[in-house]
Amino acid sequence: MTDPNAIQASELDQLPDRDPEETAEWQASLDAVAKAAGPHRAAYLMRRTLERAEGNGIALPKLLETDYVNTIPTAAEPSAPGDEEMERKITAWNRWNAAAMVTRGSKYGVGGHIATFASAAWLYETGFNHFFKGKEADGSGDQLYIQGHASPGIYARAFLDGRIDESQLDNFRRESGGNGLPSYPHPRRLPWLWEFPTVSMGLGPLSAIYQARFNRYLTARGIKDVSQSHVWAFLGDGEMDEPESTAALALASREGLDNLTFVINCNLQRLDGPVRANFKIVQELEAQFRGAGWNVVKSLWGNAWDELFQLDTTGALVRRLREVPDAQVQTYQTRDAAYIRQDFFGKDPALVEMAKLLSDDKILECFHLSRGGHEARKVYAAYKAAVEFKGAPTVILAQTVKGHTLGEGFASKNANHQMKKLTVDEFKTMRDLLELPIKDSDFVDGVVPYGHPGADSPEVRYLQERRAALGGPAPARRVHPVAPLPAPAEKAFASFDKGSGTQNVATTMAFVRLIKDLVRDKETGRRWVPIVPDEARTFGMESLFPSLGIYSPKGQTYEPVDRDQLMYYKEAQNGQILNEGITEAGSMADFIAASTSYATHGEAMIPFYIFYSMFGWQRTADQMWQLGDQLGRGFLVGATAGRTTLTGEGLQHADGHSPVIAATNPAALTYDPAFAYEVATIVRDGIRRMYGEPAPGEDPNVFYYLTVYNEPLPQPAKPSGLGIDEGIVKGLYRFNTAESAGLSPAANAPRIQLLGSGTAIHWVLKAQRMLAEEWGVASDVWSATSWTELRRDALEADAGLLRGEERVPYVRQALHGAEGPVLAVSDYMRQVPDQIAQWVEQDWSSLGADGFGLSDTREGARRHFGVDAESVVVAALAQLARRGEVKATAVKEAREKYGL
Repeated sequence: MTDPNAIQASELDQLPDRDPEETAEWQASLDAVAKAAGPHRAAYLMRRTLERAEGNGIALPKLLETDYVNTIPTAAEPSAPGDEEMERKITAWNRWNAAAMVTRGSKYGVGGHIATFASAAWLYETGFNHFFKGKEADGSGDQLYIQGHASPGIYARAFLDGRIDESQLDNFRRESGGNGLPSYPHPRRLPWLWEFPTVSMGLGPLSAIYQARFNRYLTARGIKDVSQSHVWAFLGDGEMDEPESTAALALASREGLDNLTFVINCNLQRLDGPVRANFKIVQELEAQFRGAGWNVVKSLWGNAWDELFQLDTTGALVRRLREVPDAQVQTYQTRDAAYIRQDFFGKDPALVEMAKLLSDDKILECFHLSRGGHEARKVYAAYKAAVEFKGAPTVILAQTVKGHTLGEGFASKNANHQMKKLTVDEFKTMRDLLELPIKDSDFVDGVVPYGHPGADSPEVRYLQERRAALGGPAPARRVHPVAPLPAPAEKAFASFDKGSGTQNVATTMAFVRLIKDLVRDKETGRRWVPIVPDEARTFGMESLFPSLGIYSPKGQTYEPVDRDQLMYYKEAQNGQILNEGITEAGSMADFIAASTSYATHGEAMIPFYIFYSMFGWQRTADQMWQLGDQLGRGFLVGATAGRTTLTGEGLQHADGHSPVIAATNPAALTYDPAFAYEVATIVRDGIRRMYGEPAPGEDPNVFYYLTVYNEPLPQPAKPSGLGIDEGIVKGLYRFNTAESAGLSPAANAPRIQLLGSGTAIHWVLKAQRMLAEEWGVASDVWSATSWTELRRDALEADAGLLRGEERVPYVRQALHGAEGPVLAVSDYMRQVPDQIAQWVEQDWSSLGADGFGLSDTREGARRHFGVDAESVVVAALAQLARRGEVKATAVKEAREKYGL
């Protein structure tokens, strides 16, 4: 067995020691301190020495944890400007109204959360009074990611400010009447107030990092100088368990995003109980953030603790605070002084002596009330340190008590997340604690009243003056009145109308070629934001590297290995491409920031994010909901789409279901184009709708999902005739008939309508010819560019019937009079085309690639799933045989002929 000490000695031997005698003296000094003053003193000296080395820039591994005390000692705290007493009164009103709103709503059974804002009130109020810049400030103001469960407190402040009235507070979580408030930050439901949806926990932290990064991107590219904007993300310590919460910490430090601050409310409680019951969440987070390169500021203890720390001449108090697990800290919050004396102070003789000098009231003040996150001066000091720190992002770890000021029935109770109301007596106790001028007679019939000091009161005037000085109300969402973007030159789209002739072109390549032309447009080209998760070469985008550059705040500090090649890897400080590495979640966060820039910064950007379709909706559908919630605009492109087109990759790469998931998102317009001209037509219409002049009744706050394929095939010319563009956009048009295809069917030939989407239309076209030449069946081919949009149109028509409106769904209009049954074919599961079955008046049947994918050739996979041309022929004959239009024996004959 290898001796670990020998290994350690061997490792040390690799480092040359220029002065062994001096080294021995340092080691001997450390041994002497440990022997004379104890190991705790030796550890203290070592820690302080390492901190001094770090402060002097000496290259040593950083300390990942500091003591369980405030980073900024009381003596070093800056004086907070403003009127602290006035701010205390404002905070008291907001605490009261937040609790009243949720309690009053509880009679309707709609739920709500009281305890979160109660713990975080000063974290928000200090920011609103002194730090958070409004939309009239320099740049675009600050971006605030509010913790979702704290929304009642934000509504309460807006009520005090006059932005929300009492009737709206009474309709918290009841929106159907048109005067309600959404439960959580929700831009789609309350677009003048909320900018960022955050209650899908973990997505807020991730998005905040990429928002701060996108701010730098906008400034570097000369689109808009937003260097004065700061991103604040308010998070819960339990929320940090979500992997997305910490997924991009290294990106933030790597790119030096000192325009970003995380404020983590460390109330030590999850939804059901302690966050780190047997451990220390603050210390864990400190190590995690420090290790990732962040500046960490801890604000743990309030001023009441100063006396205890002054008495701690041996370091015993600091050691005890470091070792007590979180769950025990919560227990102290609910127990009497005798218990604390025994369990906390009784573990160390030095602490026993300290406790003798402390009254019971002093002990209870410290352990029940005094936390760094509950004192304005402590929070102000932490925020000031954060905004003044340069070179890295900052995280503030603020310790609080969940349910603070709500009374003994709430504070630190494991169940307080599920507790939705206070009793009248509890409210009266809270009133006395907060010193609010609310009389017992104001409680009419046991209903807690809202409190307001008056629109012209000193509190409201102070609040509004502070906000005016900081650039206006916050939070606030503004969609600045900007002129629609000019339409790109028509030639960029028209070039696809003539087809590719004999050249084989995949629709993925057609899309990339279109983008190449669009980014060169003089008017709108610089507004395109190409986003790709480290697969640019897979999608044929490498030609964009040298022309657009890949965004990097450092530019290119190295000589690229492919420097002699035409399409070399070029990074630039003003690069246009966001190449995120292997992170679909990060790419989606990029997309969300870019797609909402029209509101956040008053600058419309046109993001397109191209990805393996299998790794889009399946992996990041939650963020796509976030995108819809935030009213984002842009193009998501699922490349190498379909279950059978990606040869050899197999189950994990074979996408047969992304349109099904996409169909569940009301903001997603899902298209499965078959041909290059369809791609161009859809993109052109998307630019018009989202960035130009939407038609009456059209919502511009949508995003497009296009599936494109990696199968090189001849691209046909766009058919002539009226309504082709309309059909492409609405989801269905007739591509050809048996006659226009030159198949010359007999006059009385049985006929069938073949509908195909995406790459499946090529199998359908082959089947059309086989049916005519081998079986005497005439067929018309339709391109179904969007099964989902056809369904939505039909659903709207159905809803209109309930209102007395008569409208025929577009799919029924398009197929009206078409002879014979309908057979729909897709490279996705049958559920995708079957979305429209109930509105098709003809007999309906479908083919699709249901089940798991597999590794094979395209031909082998299609035969396996029964969607190849031969399978289409057999399915068509079977459908006609059921109607008596072909002989039943034809089906058996065809099956044997094609080896099915």
